[in-house]
Amino acid sequence: MRLLRSTDLALRVLMRLAVVGDSTPTTREVAADMHVPYTHAAKVVAELQHHGLLDARRGRGGGLTLTEKGRGASVGAIVRVFEGDGEVVECEGDTPCPLVSACRLRGALRRAQEAFYVSLDPLTIADVVAEPTGPLLLGISRRP
Repeated sequence: MRLLRSTDLALRVLMRLAVVGDSTPTTREVAADMHVPYTHAAKVVAELQHHGLLDARRGRGGGLTLTEKGRGASVGAIVRVFEGDGEVVECEGDTPCPLVSACRLRGALRRAQEAFYVSLDPLTIADVVAEPTGPLLLGISRRP
């Protein structure tokens, strides 16, 4: 299974915010640090804010901060939010699969997808930024 770019970016933004301490980077700074377009980062930040995982304040003294909910958020839950409930394969799209009515693979893939999410459920953002990841995240910032 391959994660969407937005899912990957959401996890990296939360991880980055988990290690910055009192610093409040802007969305533009986070986008630059992660080498992604600002517009893409802004959409992901808005979605994370909508779910209460980070706070985003505009203007002087503004920036992004991780909430307590974000620090303790399950990686599996975050991936589910960004990936949605879609299936791994499209069986009933524009060109429906001729096996759709009697396919056993579809159910197996759905179970595998859920097993993937379940394996991520116990991990929190705080867990994934523990040593040695946290210091490495701090070291990749473009800012001093």
